Amino acid sequence: MLVLEKLASLQNPERAKLMARYFKTGKGQYAEGDTFWGLSNPQVRGIVKEYYKQVSIEEVTAMVEHSIHEVRACGLLMWVEQFKKGSTIQRSRIVELYLSHLDYINNWDLVDLTAHFILGPWLLDKDRDILYELAQRNHLWSQRVAIITCFAFIRKGQFTDAIHLCEGFLTHRHDLIHKATGWMLREIGKRDELVLKEFLDEHVLKMPRTMLRYAIEKLSPAERKAYLLAK
Repeated sequence: MLVLEKLASLQNPERAKLMARYFKTGKGQYAEGDTFWGLSNPQVRGIVKEYYKQVSIEEVTAMVEHSIHEVRACGLLMWVEQFKKGSTIQRSRIVELYLSHLDYINNWDLVDLTAHFILGPWLLDKDRDILYELAQRNHLWSQRVAIITCFAFIRKGQFTDAIHLCEGFLTHRHDLIHKATGWMLREIGKRDELVLKEFLDEHVLKMPRTMLRYAIEKLSPAERKAYLLAK
């Protein structure tokens, strides 16, 4: 596939080593065994822009299943672009493939680049039970997809699902979920500070500290201090 050749031609071994450390690929870490070619995000996006119209939705699947991180990222970003421009049937197929490939969407950047641009817009006018199913799975990336998908709803002023999922994740043990939930709460607060403060007032004692710090980032210094002291 020409896209793979183009990606491979941009390999940067030194940068790949740095990325492997940054994305926690060591033994026992959350991305253990992931492999990088060392491409930058702008390089990957440039290839997506050049080729996404030439590669079919089904052909992209092989990229999403690839062992190299940047190839998966490129494929997923192609799905994002194809989803934006696709028919209802094409969008439905992309969502189906996306949900069946969550084992390959296996780092926080891959989730954050795609969930609220594919699954989020698809669910804006549909039943959202799938998010609660994902949140209940014993699978870190499915859980992160569930909460990050809500960013699409938050941008539309719809906060209920994000709030419910954040409540469900209050006792989650992983830092990547603490960061994701805190981020979504912060985004809610940027649009309606009262909703954020109601959540904080009710749950501050239970919130993991990272979740709290992310959530209160845009509040005034005095308010941030008060919530941290309450914790």
